[in-house]
Order: sequence, then structure tokens, then C-alpha cells
Amino acid sequence: MSVFSREGGSSLTPEEWHTWYAAQAGWTRQTRQWLYREAGLGQARAVLEVGCGSGVIAGELTWLGAACVVGLDLDRNILAFAHRQGDGVAYVQGDAHELPFPDGAFDAAVCHYLLLWLADPVRGAREMARIVRPGGCVLACAEPDYGGRVDHPPELVPLGRLQAESLRRQGAEPEMGRRLGEIFAAAGLRATVGTMAGYWNPSASPNADFEAEWAMRERDLAGSLPAQELRRLRSVDRQALADGRRVLFVPTFYAMGRSGG
Repeated sequence: MSVFSREGGSSLTPEEWHTWYAAQAGWTRQTRQWLYREAGLGQARAVLEVGCGSGVIAGELTWLGAACVVGLDLDRNILAFAHRQGDGVAYVQGDAHELPFPDGAFDAAVCHYLLLWLADPVRGAREMARIVRPGGCVLACAEPDYGGRVDHPPELVPLGRLQAESLRRQGAEPEMGRRLGEIFAAAGLRATVGTMAGYWNPSASPNADFEAEWAMRERDLAGSLPAQELRRLRSVDRQALADGRRVLFVPTFYAMGRSGG
């Protein structure tokens, strides 16, 4: 699994972003559902998703039974798309570094592939800790760590380095996963941190996910490799997947923190 920025593919439509966010959510679904149970979100009355994008995760949170789910994002266009989904979420424009909510307004705050994009992730975590009630929960459901990325066959190994470099150029921290514990501690949260367990079954990888990932990859790496080389690597990737030889693994961390009280 890989993660790409909204900035890296600024020409995408909200519908295309929604397809990509849905693919990302599919990678982490099993761990995310476990985190929801561990955090007791089924009993929560009010839950906030920070960096909600097109509403894939926020919409999912409504299924848990929360009386109120709020999704926050900076991007007006993606929020307009999310609002049109009619999923019962209240969508709000705002900055993760300065959440427009009073202290203790929510039982839980959730984010998914967000902290690596924040200029100040500690401030973002502190803001999430601030707006949950005493004893409330902050969940960072997925943050990648490209420092441990595994690509096979060897011909595809450069993709990991190039994607990490692209993320850094766009202002992200591609090794955010390993920092989750210290970030939550600095935010005053008592945290449990872990990595996602996984299995590899290339034959089960849907073609749609391959196409979505390569569409984003080509946008992110357009300035790093010639188009012809990108097409060649895409062909190698597809063949390796078909042959059962393809491995792409990015260690992905989660953190579950409790506020004081």
C-alpha cells in the first residue's frame, strides 16, 4: 500500500479523489474496525473525523451508531462532494491545527493518513486531544512508514525511494509511522501504538485498486521519471502481480490515545 497527496494530483476531480480514498480505506479496514471496537465508538455520542476528504471514513462512522458524526477538511470542493453523499455526516471546513470546536465537544476524534501531511503533527494531535471529553479517545487509524517499505521483484525497488522523495517534496513526512508514540505523548495522550498485521494474496488484488494506485503514482512521479520509464515499470508491476511475485508492503502504524480524566 502507498499513500499519495491531494497536492500531488491537483487535477483530479472530487469523484476521482473519492475512488482513491475508498481504495486506501480498503487497505486498513480490518485494523480500523478493531480500533473502533477497542475504543468503544459504538457507544460514542459525538465523533469527529479530522481530514475527512470525501467522507469515506466519516460515512463509515455513522454505521457505528453515533448520534453525531462531524467531518472536517480544508478543501471546500471535496467537502461539497462529501455533503452530496447524503450520509448523515455534518461536514465543516477547518484546519486540523486549530479545530473550530470547544474543549470536550466530542467523545472521540479519528484521523486516517492525516498526520504525515500536517506541518505540526503534535499541534494537530493536541487539538484532537483538546476537543475530546476527559477520558475520550483519539485514534490515528493509519500512518505509513516508508523507511521499512518492501518491494519485490527488485526491479521495482526504486519506486519506494522515489515515492518517499515525492512525499517529502510535497511537505509530508513519509516516516510518520514510527513517530506516532512520541507525538501522542507530546499531546498528553496515554497511547497504545502498533503496526497493522497483514497477509499477501496478490491474486485477490482487484484490478481497480491497481489502476487507482498507478494513476496516483504517475502523477506523483511525473517529475522524477520519464513517462516511458513509468510505463515500463507499470508493465513490470502488472506482470509481477499476475505471476504472484509482486510484494508491496509499507509498514503502517496506528495509535489509540486516551485523554486525561
